[in-house]
Amino acid sequence: MLNIFNIQRFSLHDGEGIRTNIFFKGCPLNCQWCSNPEGIDPEPSLMFDERLCMKFGDCTMTGDGVFTAVNGTIAVKRDQHMVTSLYRNICPSRAITIAGEEISVEKLLSEIEKDIPFYRNNEGGITLSGGEPFLQNGNDLELLLSGLKHRGINVAAETSLHIPWEKIKPFTGYIDVFLADLKHTDRVKFREYTGGDIRLVTDNFRKLDKSVKKIVVRVPVVPQFNLSLAELKDIIDFSDSLDNVSEIDFILYHSLAKEKYKMLGKDYMFSRYENVNVKEVLPVARYAEAKGLNVKII
Repeated sequence: MLNIFNIQRFSLHDGEGIRTNIFFKGCPLNCQWCSNPEGIDPEPSLMFDERLCMKFGDCTMTGDGVFTAVNGTIAVKRDQHMVTSLYRNICPSRAITIAGEEISVEKLLSEIEKDIPFYRNNEGGITLSGGEPFLQNGNDLELLLSGLKHRGINVAAETSLHIPWEKIKPFTGYIDVFLADLKHTDRVKFREYTGGDIRLVTDNFRKLDKSVKKIVVRVPVVPQFNLSLAELKDIIDFSDSLDNVSEIDFILYHSLAKEKYKMLGKDYMFSRYENVNVKEVLPVARYAEAKGLNVKII
């Protein structure tokens, strides 16, 4: 079984052509600005959207005390023991949703097959995303990838590279292009904002560079974290040192995820920052182009 939290069709920014993005649940990092916070925890995540709540009260009838009616409003006690399966289809107004479900390889392939005509017309395909796709069960992931290859579907994989190389290496032959995140090059700052070790990421970049033919470096451009000419130049210089990197994508920070954090009962650390403007990255884009790299600003 594979653990996913979303299937997004007709995506245009995560590989060539029209893509179907498969979002896998569970991530080894905890980036403070993450636009998919519901994908971090490998376990199912309860999301409550107060804006949709019609106060029907079905959620308060489960007996576990997670949802209570207080002064005419519905409140969530997230410190209570929660059986998320009780809430998957409980709310008529869809104010309550559960992010994350296990799905068989066969069922997922059946869903993907519906989009094959779109891939053939524009050289599109599947993009594995998340979360972190390479944290999934290795046997099931291999079954999925071999099934995609058998169907002649192009496969891209978006990865943090913050995982042991042994979890990536078996699948390099199945992936047509790696969309690999390089968020920073400074060890201290990377750990402060993501909880990770940048040395694991850069070591995996070098190993990946020796194993595959096409890598796209993806850089989330985030205020306070890496939005400076010096920091972004360091990222570009590292990318340029790799033989099989010909493209670098700058993904501009936006605050659209703030409602998701609220729905998850989490604090959004970057709520005070404004969205990054295209003009702010034009100098580094020109620097990357001067290095011979193709540049996309997303």
